[in-house]
This record gives sequence, structure tokens and C-alpha cells, in this order.
Amino acid sequence: MIPIKEALSELLSEALKKTFEHALLDSDTASSFETPREEKFGDISTHVVLKLSKELKKPPRALADALLKSMHALLQGAGLGARISKISVEGPGFINFYYSQTEIADVVMRVKNEGDSFGRPKGLRRKNILLEFVSANPTGPLTVAHGRQAALGDSLARILEFCGHKVTREYYNNDEGVQIETLGKSTYLRYCEIKEGKSLEIPENFYRGIYLVDTAAKLIEKKGKNLSGMSENQIIEACKNFAKEDILQGIKKDLKDFDVTFDSYFSQAELMISGAVEKVLEELKTKGVVYEKEGAVWFESTRLGDDKDRVLVKSDKTYTYLLPDIAYHKNKLTRSDKYDFLIDILGPDHHGYIARIKAAVEALGFSKNTLEILIAQLVTLYEDGKQVRMSTRAGEFVTLREIMDEVGKDAGRFFFLMRKFDTHLDFDLALAKSQTPENPVFYIQYAHARIQSVKNLFHEKNKTLVWDEKCLPRLTDERETRLMRLLSQFEDAVLGAEKTLEPYRLVPYLMDLAAAFHRFYTENRIVVDDASLTNARMMLVETTQQVLRTGLRLLGVSAPLKM
Repeated sequence: MIPIKEALSELLSEALKKTFEHALLDSDTASSFETPREEKFGDISTHVVLKLSKELKKPPRALADALLKSMHALLQGAGLGARISKISVEGPGFINFYYSQTEIADVVMRVKNEGDSFGRPKGLRRKNILLEFVSANPTGPLTVAHGRQAALGDSLARILEFCGHKVTREYYNNDEGVQIETLGKSTYLRYCEIKEGKSLEIPENFYRGIYLVDTAAKLIEKKGKNLSGMSENQIIEACKNFAKEDILQGIKKDLKDFDVTFDSYFSQAELMISGAVEKVLEELKTKGVVYEKEGAVWFESTRLGDDKDRVLVKSDKTYTYLLPDIAYHKNKLTRSDKYDFLIDILGPDHHGYIARIKAAVEALGFSKNTLEILIAQLVTLYEDGKQVRMSTRAGEFVTLREIMDEVGKDAGRFFFLMRKFDTHLDFDLALAKSQTPENPVFYIQYAHARIQSVKNLFHEKNKTLVWDEKCLPRLTDERETRLMRLLSQFEDAVLGAEKTLEPYRLVPYLMDLAAAFHRFYTENRIVVDDASLTNARMMLVETTQQVLRTGLRLLGVSAPLKM
């Protein structure tokens, strides 16, 4: 039996041809289907006539009524008579389909049969994707803002892989440049403080965090003998090299404990040494998209959609950060792995970066659509109702490690994903730590654990679950129907996350599913004297647990069996 959405798409296409013979119809009728926000408007709805009304110059409601008659005539022939209980026209012209109880309950066996792969969208074109995220400069520990980018990137990678895409996770390590030179000087001052046994004045533009005291202490412990006899400049260079590697190792440890891994760490220093930056500059010159003005070399990015031209080489002959970034993206697009789609996840200070780097990609001969840049907005942290202020250079910042220590990995990841990535996020520490229904991650995990306790009780009574679809007609209670409807919507939630590159799409879905289960559990006994009803309800809770587990896994959150 073909999936209901596919069957309805075929029915709709046939009805459109029969009703509007001369209309320029969109062949992809499936794209017009959506799940209504309220269940009273059916299980699935189409707005296809709203598209047609302008072309046919007729009111959409009249078109919908005509289309409805055609669908009713075709319904039995399409084999949908037993799967659809009602079709109605609502509002300005929405056509709503109401599934039969048999069709609603069918999801239980589908979850059972598909197991961990249930919810995987069908028919997607497989892509080879390079996903770059976090990419924090190795000048200090990962902060709360980096934590949001890490949760977003890793969860997105999990979702894309679940949908069948191949994903390579990459961290761009900006291990050279002005900031790294400042790191070396900042570490040297801490080194001097330890050696001289007194505090020294740290310039305003230096990194002032206390973490560099620990880094300098480790440097002395591991390299102290080698530093004796060196000049000041040589010691500063040693401080720089040691500090950037020490901090990078700390970053990797934090990411691992946050359940985030990378396939590669790409070094900007190695990119510079390779000559790739000079080569891409020459290529841009050859393509005629650079010019010289006031001693500097400019990228004529306004020709390709940017709001102003950008400096690539300053008048002092040093590169701006843009030129190595262009070389890096050229490297991505020309690797032997042959990636057909690039995703960059960047912080909120990179809004202006989007147009210029897309212009560069186009200038190099690639489609702008090859690259998608996501901007993860700022995080405001609240503690005891008060905002925690953060300033990286001054050392007054909250690290990702502190978040993990305070609320745990699961709550940290989930709370970072609780808002769309392009909106500001308020992170409430007290709520994240609480074990109450108001804490969404606790509420969802508790639903999963609660189901496990039901299963344990079932088995303690020496009962064995029999996966018999003949029991499913017993599931007629409104709370049972609500659960099954939500289970059938999981694929749409996953597909929405894949298409929008937005893991948040799974958050409200899982919250709704957990709420529906808790209500069902509270108002219905599951293990009852009626063996057939008990078996049907156990099938339902087993499949609910499966979908909760899959959804949490895609967000990188654990699914505990006991809480």
C-alpha cells in the first residue's frame, strides 16, 4: 500500500486535470500539502486552488468546490475509500482530508516495521555536503555563543545524515593572523607574571582571561628548560605556538564532552603556506573582478550582488581576512570529495559576510546556490533572573564547559536549539536545571523513561507483546488518536528540518508528542484486564518511545530509561 500522502498527491493531480483541463498546473502537487495547525481541520490539507485562482480569475472557494466534486468521483477508483473518511473545503479554499481510523492506526505498524529509520523522508536526492561550524579562533575556551553553534551544527548534521545525505563535519582553525599574534603576547605576559612572581599591567587589546595563567603555567612545566637562553621575541613565539595548540586541545575536549565531533580540522596556517591565497588572488585578477585603488587591491563584489566592494589586500600589502576565506571556499569546492553543497554556520557578527563570500563563489565560476550561510544569533544567559554579561577579551565570559557543568550536556544542547537559529536566544539556567514539566528537555526525556516503566510493569506480569494489527481497531480513544496522529507527522517534522536546515523544527514536535503521551498515561490505564486492548496500547506506547528516542537522537540528546 503506497503512503497516504503519495496516494493523495496522485488523486489530486488526476482531479486537477479532470476539473481544469487548460490550466497551467504545477506538476508537483505534493508541495501544496501541509499539516493543518489544528486537528479540527483534518490530517492533511492542500492550498493548490489558491495558486490557481489568479490564473483562472475565479474565486478560490468556487475552484475548491469544483475540485472537491472531482475528487469524490475518483476516490473509490484510487483505492482511498477506506483510507479517507471525509474531504471538506474550509476557509478561502483550503481542501482538508480526514483520515479514517484504520489509516490513523496504520502508523503503529509502520513504526514497528521501519524501526530506527521511521521518519526518514522518501525520495530525496542524496547530496554530498560539507558542513563547517563552530570554527572558533584558538584564542580562548568555547563560549556560550559557540555552544549554540555547536549544537546547531551537530544536530543539523545528524538530521541530514538521517535523511540520507553524506555529511562531512569541518572545523576551520584560524591558527594564524593578528589575533594569534595577540594571543602569543598575552600568554607571554602571564608567563612573565609567573616567573617574576608579581602582577603586570595587561594592555586593553590583549586577551585578559584567567585561562591564560593556566596555559602559561603548563608552558613553563613542559617547555620551561627549553625557553632559558631564548630572546624575548623567541619566547613570545614559543608562547604563541604552545597557547594556540593548548587551547585547541581544550576546545576539542569540550566539543567531545558536548557530543560533537569533526571529521577534519582545517588549518588556515597551512592554507597560507600552500600558496592557495596568492593563487586565488591571481585567479580573481584574471577574471577581471579586482582593481587597485589608493594602494589597496579591491574585490569588485558589487557586480555580483554585494552592497559595496571589499578590500582584499591593504595598502601595507597585508591581506584582509576575506582573501584567505575566499581561498578556503575555493579549496572546499575543488576537493576530490566533490561536495555539491556547502553549509557555513557563523556567529551574529558575520551578517555582512554572506553577500561578499557568495559573490566570491560566483566570481570563481560556481553557483551561489552551492553555498548556504546560516547565522546563529546571540545567546543571552540568565542566572537568578539576572543577565550574565560576557566580554571575551576581558575574560568576563561564560564558557561552554561551565554550561555543561551547570545544566548538563542534554539540557545544554536542547536549550540551544529551543529557538530558530536566526532569532535571539534567552538561556535560563534555573529552568534548564529544573526537573519539572516546565523544563522541556526533562519533560520529553521523562516521557521516554515513563514508557520504559510501563513496559517493565507489563513484562513483570509475565505478559508478552504481540505485534498484531488486528488489535489496532481498539485504539479509538481521543488521546490514543492524538498520539497516532502525531506519530504520523514525524516524517514531516524531519523533512521540514532538512529543507530549512533548521533543527528547531523537531523541538515543538517532540514537546507535543511528549505532552500527548503524558496526557494519555494520566487519563488511561494501559495495562488492563482486557488483553486485546492492553496489547494495542502497549503497541502504541512502544512506537511512541521509538519516535521519542529517534527525535532526541537527532538533536544529540540522550533518551534515558530511568529518571
